[in-house]
Amino acid sequence: MKAAAAAYPLDFLTSWAQYEDKIYTWVREAAGKGAELLVFPEYGAMELATLAGKDVAADLEASLFAVSDRLADADALHVRLAEEFSVHILAASGPAATRARPVNRARLFAPGDRHGVQDKQIMTRFERDVWRVQGGGPLQVFDTALGKIGVLICYDAEFPLLGRALAECDYILVPSCTEALTGYWRVRIGAMARALENQCVTIMSSLVGEAAWSDAVDVTTGAGGVFGPPDTGFPSDGVLAVGETGRPGWTFAEIDPTRIAHVRADGVVLNKTHWTEQTGRDAGATIVQLR
Repeated sequence: MKAAAAAYPLDFLTSWAQYEDKIYTWVREAAGKGAELLVFPEYGAMELATLAGKDVAADLEASLFAVSDRLADADALHVRLAEEFSVHILAASGPAATRARPVNRARLFAPGDRHGVQDKQIMTRFERDVWRVQGGGPLQVFDTALGKIGVLICYDAEFPLLGRALAECDYILVPSCTEALTGYWRVRIGAMARALENQCVTIMSSLVGEAAWSDAVDVTTGAGGVFGPPDTGFPSDGVLAVGETGRPGWTFAEIDPTRIAHVRADGVVLNKTHWTEQTGRDAGATIVQLR
C-alpha cells in the first residue's frame, strides 16, 4: 500500500470552482503515483473562509462559522474524488459548528460513499484560550479495506494514552498545523513515538507557507512524513519517508502491512504487547534521598 502525506499551502480562494480544481489536482497527482491513502493536514479547510470575503477570513470568530458552513460541500467533493480515484482520503480538518462551540473535525472518505469523522481531543492553548474551539467526539478506529485506521489531530499525537486508545490501528494519521519548527518537531516526535509504542505506521501531514489573511493560520511550518517502529522490517531510524520542510507537495511511502503484523508478533521488542506491564506503575515514583 502506498501512502501520501501532504505538505499543503493555503490559498485565498476567489470561487468554489477554484477550490474544487485545487483539491482535484492534488488528489489526481497522488493517485496517479499509486497512492491509496491520502492525508491532508489540520486546518487545511480554513481557506474555505476566504470564499466569504477578506473581512470574514480575517475575523477569528466569523471564519470558524464560514468554514463550517462549507464543510458539507467539501465533503461531497471528497466523496466524489474517493470514488473516482479509488482512494481513501483524510480531508483537511476544519471547524465544525456542531456544539455550543465549534470542534476541530477531520473527515475520512473511502470508495463506495463510505466515510467517518474524527474530532480533535485536546485543544492547544491558542485553540482553547483565544479561538475557543473545543474538544469533540471520542476517538474511533475505522475498519477499512486498507486496514484499521485512526486519527490523532496534531496536538493529540503528543499524548501517549490517546495513542494507546488506537493501539489496534495499523495506521494512525496525524494531520498537523504548526507555526514554528518547534511545533513541527513536537508533533513529529509524538507521531514517531506513537509508531514505536503501537508498532504501527503513522502518517503526518502539515500546513506550509503563509496565509496573511488569517491570524489563525498566518504562518505554518512542516513537512509530510511516514514513520514506523525502528525494528524488524522497518528502517533503523523508523523514517519510511519525510519531505523537505516548508516545501509544498506530497511525500510518498510504500507500506507493507504484513511487516506491521510481523513486528507486533516477533519484533526485537514487543512494545504493543508489553504496554500492559505498566499497570500499577502509574501512581508516581517514590521520592527518596540519596544516602
